[in-house]
Amino acid sequence: MDLKKIFENNKNWIAERLATDPDYFKKLSNGQNPEVLYIGCSDSRVSAEELMGACPGDIFVHRNIANMVISIDLNMMSVVNYAVNSLKVKHIVVCGHYLCGGVKAAMEAKDLGILNPWLRNIRDVYRMHKEELNAIPNETERYNRLVELNVEEQSYNLLKTAAVQKAHLERGLRVHAWVFDMQNGELIDLKVDFKSKLKEIMEIYNLNE
Repeated sequence: MDLKKIFENNKNWIAERLATDPDYFKKLSNGQNPEVLYIGCSDSRVSAEELMGACPGDIFVHRNIANMVISIDLNMMSVVNYAVNSLKVKHIVVCGHYLCGGVKAAMEAKDLGILNPWLRNIRDVYRMHKEELNAIPNETERYNRLVELNVEEQSYNLLKTAAVQKAHLERGLRVHAWVFDMQNGELIDLKVDFKSKLKEIMEIYNLNE
């Protein structure tokens, strides 16, 4: 991509916004009040705002390889705590996508250097669900099922954090597990029963007593 074109596109975007609303950037600079924290994959084909039809200021976004929520990732935990405690978001969405390169790499028996400790978290998800996954004969279907299971496990990891537990108890913060199918553009809600899962998790991970 020609980087000069990016600046041309930026000027065109500014003109389009001002033509619609002359005060657009004045309003934008006044602050943010998003209701959703979106945790997604860094894949260049998956744009959070575009796939949800959201505008600037609507969504607080964090992206990393394979949409992981890892307790010792200070970047992730800082984002979660800021979004929950300061921005007071009402929803946290973990959104993966089918044909995810990070998930596929985790399924392969290869030494991937610095990626090994990161992808090990996905391999742990495979280990926890290996009976179900190994029973799926089609490789692509097995791969996409692991995408779903990984999204679910990362959303469960959110439920293990003190900030999310407290916000859920005090103001009903909700966690969601979604998958984006880039082959047809559909956004899929995995419809995880988080109430029962939270009850199960709180037996061990209760941090708000």
